[in-house]
Amino acid sequence: MGEPAIAIPRLDKAEESAAQSLARARKRRNFKQNNLVGYLFASPWLIGFFLFALIPMAISLGLAFTDYDILGSAHFIGLKNFQRMFFEDPRYLRSVAATFRYVGASVPLRLAFALGVAMLLNAHRRGVFWYRAVYYIPSIIGGSVAVAVMWRQLFGNEGLVNAVLVSLGIPSIGWLGNPQVATWTLILLAVWQFGSPMLIFLAGLRQIPQELYEAAAIDGANGYQKFIRVTLPLLTPVIFFNLIMQIIAGFKVFTQAFIVTNGTGQPLDTNLFYSLYLYNRAFTNFQMGYASAMAWVMLIIVAILTLISFKLSTRWVFYETKEG
Repeated sequence: MGEPAIAIPRLDKAEESAAQSLARARKRRNFKQNNLVGYLFASPWLIGFFLFALIPMAISLGLAFTDYDILGSAHFIGLKNFQRMFFEDPRYLRSVAATFRYVGASVPLRLAFALGVAMLLNAHRRGVFWYRAVYYIPSIIGGSVAVAVMWRQLFGNEGLVNAVLVSLGIPSIGWLGNPQVATWTLILLAVWQFGSPMLIFLAGLRQIPQELYEAAAIDGANGYQKFIRVTLPLLTPVIFFNLIMQIIAGFKVFTQAFIVTNGTGQPLDTNLFYSLYLYNRAFTNFQMGYASAMAWVMLIIVAILTLISFKLSTRWVFYETKEG
């Protein structure tokens, strides 16, 4: 004989609706509790962001339309700071030109050097981990005052670089006083700090499947062809990321120029980078309103360059998607 059927009580529509409402209320309560825990964990960052980023940005935007000089009250002057910036301040235009020269030269050289070293360190050799650590050290201390002071001593008139040149029978060069080569000393310092993009390139190289290189070798491709046809296309997302980050970092360069030029941007303003000139206007001349306007113009310039880079990336960046 079969087992007797068990009768399952059926809920009427009112009871079913009440149960669903209770389940939804319990789900909302759990969701709010989880969100509260998440906000509590993120609260240190959120507080820091509002206190030290968002609120100061809003204040600087207001000061950009005033003649605030720290010592007195701020008076609204409209767009006069921007008019002065573009039409009445030749040093501002020289600072923009110097910054673009620096970014245009340092970013490609730094990325190329970082990619070359990353490819060398991607090989499976004994002790390669030690080499990676050694090559990354300059990036850890690269933005410090001590390194900038060391760089100024190396390229000084009596520095080590000129001593080596004289020992080789080559006349010494006024690296820091010659307008034609002064900027290149700082560009060389930027290239020397290749550790961060190198590690990112190295991570990207490790993600390229080895089967592609093996297939290329079977087809008779040499090392150069493997690099052009396999490595570069698959590495373009990493190259694009490094490019954006290095452009932003290049426009923010300050410590090196400040220490090497003693805060003047000399010779002939060739090292008067944007951030250095902004600092001088704000904390040397106490023109906070003018400096705030400069800061917002720099933000707009970097945003435009980033937008252009994203628009152009569709032509050369390869993503492993159906559309790509």
